[in-house]
Amino acid sequence: MSLKSNEKPTLVPRLRFSEFLDAGDWKVEPLRKLAARSTKKNVKGEHTRVLTNSAEYGVMDQRDYFEKDIANQGNLDGYYIVEKGDYVYNPRISTSAPVGPISKNNVGTGVMSPLYTVFRFASSDNNFFAHYFNSTHWHHYMRKSSSTGARHDRMSIANDVFMGLPLPVASPDEQKKITDCLSSLQDLISAEGQKLGALKTHKNGLMQQLFPRKGTNVPRMRFPEFRNTEPWAEVAAGQVFSNRVERGNSLLPIYSVTMTDGLVPRASLARRIDDIAKASGNKTVRKGDIAYNMMRMWQGALGVAPEDCMVSPAYIVLEPKGVNPFFFHFLLKLPQTLRILTAHSRGLTEDRLRLYYDDFAKVPLLCPSLPEQEKIADCLSSIDDLITAQGQQIDRLKAHKKGLLQQLFPLFNEASL
Repeated sequence: MSLKSNEKPTLVPRLRFSEFLDAGDWKVEPLRKLAARSTKKNVKGEHTRVLTNSAEYGVMDQRDYFEKDIANQGNLDGYYIVEKGDYVYNPRISTSAPVGPISKNNVGTGVMSPLYTVFRFASSDNNFFAHYFNSTHWHHYMRKSSSTGARHDRMSIANDVFMGLPLPVASPDEQKKITDCLSSLQDLISAEGQKLGALKTHKNGLMQQLFPRKGTNVPRMRFPEFRNTEPWAEVAAGQVFSNRVERGNSLLPIYSVTMTDGLVPRASLARRIDDIAKASGNKTVRKGDIAYNMMRMWQGALGVAPEDCMVSPAYIVLEPKGVNPFFFHFLLKLPQTLRILTAHSRGLTEDRLRLYYDDFAKVPLLCPSLPEQEKIADCLSSIDDLITAQGQQIDRLKAHKKGLLQQLFPLFNEASL
């Protein structure tokens, strides 16, 4: 419904709990009225714990995020001290944080780069705003009030302008209701995430048991029907896989190899990949073949084709010769196997390593009978199905939360500010 010219737009969320339907409009306050910048520097170097604010994980230890220390530990004097409960704005933009993320520090005291903006709410009861910053409602102000920095991957906004960021303010009771709702949903997402982690840990542990350790040819765990059978035989990879070199066909879909999901339709990937102009420039992959990226095989970039398809000519296509491709998909991803694949790859540095088929064909692999291959593949594939289902459940919960975030907070362009 449109407003008459003499009517003032209201500031209310699209979705409101029943007890607040007649509670009236929300207020708008600039950030500076509710919080103050925290600019205390680590001048004495007393703090050495470096934190970062990532778009996906929020505030966390830099070492955990990058798996190493990025900051110079001997030069942290100019870093801001960040206390638990402080909020941090990271101006670095990304797909998931198009104006940079604002996150609450829940991990404890540390220091952060002076490129970040740190602020502290006057009230310690501020999780309402932590949830608000997970919405996109504040992005419009940031885009309007800032510019992209010289590096083109950072927002540039003056501190005074940033502290003028308008925030929606509901009554304390309504804030608590919204906070409790979103926090309980986040707790559920976290619990489901722990289940997913447990499934992945179980799978990794099982793989170590179902495949022989280095220097042995019998796994520690064997299915009952195979416990009294022959040890696994060592074969060269070329004995169980041939190199399929078949030109692409324009009627076939194009697939790509990913590190985490194996072979997937290229159209499903977020990043843009230019296609080869002619289909014949690609390679055909038949259902059940294994395709691998020869520049990333040492990291486990391979997958089993779920259907006939095409892949880039930069990939190697392996045609199984009387073996179960899913068994070898798991075998080739084992850490001990990846070390062997690395040793057989050509290149002076890791970013230049390539595993050509002729070199892959010489890789020694331990191979049980076909029935045992199938049993192991079925077992691990069933766990993968559980992992996929659990991941989808988490994605649904995240989508539900995202929708709630957009509706439980009002849009500022619906009101005259």
